[in-house]
Amino acid sequence: MELTLIVVVVVATALIFDFTNGFHDTANAMATSIATGALKPRTAVAIAGVLNLIGAFLSVEVARTISSGMVDETRITPVVIFAGLIGAIIWNLLTWLLGLPSSSSHALFGGLIGASIMAAGVGAVNFGSVFTKVILPALVSPLLAGVIALIGTYLAYRLTARAHDGTVRRGFRYGQIVSASMVALAHGTNDAQKTMGVITLTLITAGTLAPDSSPPFWVILSAGLAIALGTYLGGWRIIRTLGKRVSDIQTPQGFAAEASATAVILTSSHLGFALSTTQVATGAIFGAGAGRRLAAVRWSVAGQMAIAWLLTLPAAAAVGAVAAWVSGTGTAGTVIVALVAVAIAIGIYAASKRHPVTAHNVNDVPPVTADEPVAA
Repeated sequence: MELTLIVVVVVATALIFDFTNGFHDTANAMATSIATGALKPRTAVAIAGVLNLIGAFLSVEVARTISSGMVDETRITPVVIFAGLIGAIIWNLLTWLLGLPSSSSHALFGGLIGASIMAAGVGAVNFGSVFTKVILPALVSPLLAGVIALIGTYLAYRLTARAHDGTVRRGFRYGQIVSASMVALAHGTNDAQKTMGVITLTLITAGTLAPDSSPPFWVILSAGLAIALGTYLGGWRIIRTLGKRVSDIQTPQGFAAEASATAVILTSSHLGFALSTTQVATGAIFGAGAGRRLAAVRWSVAGQMAIAWLLTLPAAAAVGAVAAWVSGTGTAGTVIVALVAVAIAIGIYAASKRHPVTAHNVNDVPPVTADEPVAA
């Protein structure tokens, strides 16, 4: 297989991952606004798609972290990157089917790490950069967003305690339109860059770009368009989980969650931290749920999410390693990996049709009740 063909295949696979990242992470920006009725479902995902595209052009710091800091580009090939992307895509699709808001970012990092180790050994991975730019933000960012959202929710209810309930709901509903839009913009700024970084890394390993290069314009545009299209299609299963299964979110809580998530994501993007926007948004929603007195929060759902978070990086790494091992046998191995991945994707899509979740039924779940574990 010619090198140029491999590069085209890897770029296309990266954009497919970016597309899955979009519909997997739509909930980060729009779940609470859809749940509270601040935005209609289709309107929400359309706004999110446009702002994800705009956000892709605001920064390239995260892309540079991925293309120049995580793995040794002199020791891997485009085939290795292809294998890592397969691991990330399969994990994204599986967790989407289960309605679990796991991290697309960590799936990508896990896939790349596993494939790189299988192909070139442990030394191919810069674990210092992985810890400071990936692991540490993963530990700190959801807790930080949760605390900010908890405080913001508490203050929102205290400051509006004497106001008419209808006025409060209406005011924060308008506020949510702005805050949700800002999360979507921040998501494009952070997550679209990850695909930009992968494509740039591919071009560097193929000798098309010099080491430490920034993403070319066509890479930024294509990554922005792919994540925007995925976002527009709406990951309704995960939107339902974050919007309705965590807590009975009201408009002040939704506004506080979205505002805190925006602040954390944009700050991290500026610093070049490749954090998980999913974990940030989820932490903010749990913090907002706990910030309203006597609000019921399903901590069992938090436990399910935590398990998914812990499994994401190693699971994607394992799939990426297997894919790299098979692809390393030659052209036939690469074709086999691609065909198996397509078959798995078709199977997951078919399974999703048994119990479809759409824009019409995304909010149709029983409310969180008082017999659930309560955060007071």
